[in-house]
This record gives sequence, structure tokens and C-alpha cells, in this order.
Amino acid sequence: MSVAKQNIILDEDDLDEAIREDLQYAIDHGMVVSNLAYFLSQELGESEFFCKEMALAGMLHDIGKLKLSKYLYGRKKDALSIEEIKYVRMHPTFSRQILENEGFSPFILEAIYHHHENYDGSGYPGNLKGDDIPWGARIIRCCDVFAALVSDRPYREAFDIEVALELMIDEVKNFDMSVFLAFQSLINSSNFAHIGELIHSRNR
Repeated sequence: MSVAKQNIILDEDDLDEAIREDLQYAIDHGMVVSNLAYFLSQELGESEFFCKEMALAGMLHDIGKLKLSKYLYGRKKDALSIEEIKYVRMHPTFSRQILENEGFSPFILEAIYHHHENYDGSGYPGNLKGDDIPWGARIIRCCDVFAALVSDRPYREAFDIEVALELMIDEVKNFDMSVFLAFQSLINSSNFAHIGELIHSRNR
């Protein structure tokens, strides 16, 4: 039976733990990515409608992970196995499946589906490269990586903003340079003050 057709569930104790910890992280992470995507789109000169679409895509981009709770939620310091990583990499597909019949625009669906594509072609699910990656997905990719780096996780503390940016520079091949340069401008702008407070409050 394929992973997509498996009935993945948690027992009651695991579900309680997931709700307290991992699901809260998913909500917090979505809020940060949503805010980053909105203001980064502004920095890139996009319309207000586009910015709001990106905010929605940022909030929903990881919704497919809910179908992978057996492999993700409640995890502590244990690393994922190779087989589990394969399942985790299906979450963009699950996200699109969940949302495609709920009235969301094709733009949002494509941004979510491709948000793990790397600009050099090394990402997933389509191994798309450069301008073949949807514009919205390139924006979410940058925001998603930063939001993950500056968040506390069970296996590590959050990186400082400066360190997170340095880590992203080390892997800059993964990002559209025009998006990444605009992202750096956002970090140094007044619009980031609110987002910085949001990040800080989530790590308390």
C-alpha cells in the first residue's frame, strides 16, 4: 500500500503530546513564514493582492505534515531514518491534495507544492531549477528556511538572526538571488520589527 493511502494515526497519549508540542510548533512556524512572505513580497514590489496570497500560502505551506504525524509528531532528539525522510518529503504533495478542493488559487497551490525546490535544482518534489520554480515558491523557500533556523526545536536552540543569515549565505545556491537580496533588505527594515517580536515570543 502506498504511503498516500496508508491510514496514519496516533494513539491517545501520542496525540496529546503532539498537540502540546509539535502541532503548536507547526502553527507558530506558519505564522512566522506567513508574515515573512507578506513583507518580503512587499519588498519585491508586488501588489497587495499578491502579498496577501503569499501570506496565506505561508500559513498553509506545511499543512500536509498533518498526514505524517506518525513519523513527525512527538519526535524528540531521534533523527529520522532514510525511509521516514522519504515520507516527510511527501508533505508538499499532501498539502496540495488537502487544499486543492478548498477554493485556493492555483498560484497558492503551486507555491506550496514547490516550496522545497532549490534554485540549483537539488530540491524536491520536482527537482525544478532556476526560473522553472514558481515565483511564489521561491519566496516561501527563503522564508521557510529562515523561520526554521530562528525557532527553538527539541534537538537544538534557535539560531540568532545574524547566524541564521550566515547559514543561509553558506547555502545561497538554494535561493533565487533576487529574492534573497530582498530578504536581507527586509531583515534590516522597519517591517521586520514586528516579525522579530513574533519570533522572540514563540521561543520563550
